[in-house]
Amino acid sequence: MKQPFGKSVSFAEKHRRLLSLVGTKDGLAIMVQADPDALASAMALKRLFWRRSRRIAIFRINTVARPDNRAFIHLLNIKHHHIRQLKKSEFTAWALIDSQPSHHDIFGRYAFDIIIDHHPVSSGLKAPFIDIQPDYGATATIMTEYLKAARIRPSAQLATALFYGIKSDTGDFTRETHSRDVIAFRYLYELANLNIVKKIEASELTVKTLNTIKTAAEKLTFVGETAFVHMGSVANADSLVIVADFLMKLSEATWSVVSGTRNNKLVVIFRNAGFRRNAGNRAQSLFGHIGNAGGHQSAARAEIPLARIAATGAESHADYGAFVQEQLKRADQHTR
Repeated sequence: MKQPFGKSVSFAEKHRRLLSLVGTKDGLAIMVQADPDALASAMALKRLFWRRSRRIAIFRINTVARPDNRAFIHLLNIKHHHIRQLKKSEFTAWALIDSQPSHHDIFGRYAFDIIIDHHPVSSGLKAPFIDIQPDYGATATIMTEYLKAARIRPSAQLATALFYGIKSDTGDFTRETHSRDVIAFRYLYELANLNIVKKIEASELTVKTLNTIKTAAEKLTFVGETAFVHMGSVANADSLVIVADFLMKLSEATWSVVSGTRNNKLVVIFRNAGFRRNAGNRAQSLFGHIGNAGGHQSAARAEIPLARIAATGAESHADYGAFVQEQLKRADQHTR
């Protein structure tokens, strides 16, 4: 990947080049895999192009199931649409925020004009405008810097969204962060509605969530210091994330790995509280050869088509769980 500018280029110059990509006759479609960081960042991009584009719309490729994320969308009145509602003929410019084309099959179908993200850089990226900052803890931090470069003071709604996006993606600054995350967070703190933030965070649990955690507790096993659960078929991968985060509360666990199947794929979520190993590297090492895998020091994800696992003899939910557990056992023995 070659960025259109070097690291020494200021955000003011990046902002100037960004605006040159979309004109008043263009319709801009912004795509995300919806979570607070992605949606807040998409809102910021929409604000940057306000009155500079014929039409701007945000499209998500996923179903939002987590109660706190649903509260985030509802309380901040975030306007967005599911990808099923996208009509390509209505748009002439395309942006991908808080993700990269290789992260999902749907993204791979589009030729993006703009890619802005904070995840590790994927190979083969192509776009007229690429700004990827893997050292940052949140894409919302990057977008806050663009707003400041444009001399735009975010509204309370946008500031609250960006504030919570940073708070959420950095795990309250317990995950990888950059000094710029702290600077952006402090700036947004003065503008955000903290009562809304408290309400979002208080909306984390539902009876359905408790039942999911109960099921996970019944299936829990340990591989070394890794708490592992295979949840079987799930309606939404967000439930796997909730379980993985919850298992990290166990005093015996320095890792949590939670797997499940959805849409003919095996999804594996990694969480890590240790110092020595990297969750993104572990996901890539275990599953990168048969699927998409990657992430950060403390959080990662892998998605593997079930057809590729079938070659190992796995044909049922029990087999898929055993397959993941076997990979974990081999890795655990190798590191001893």
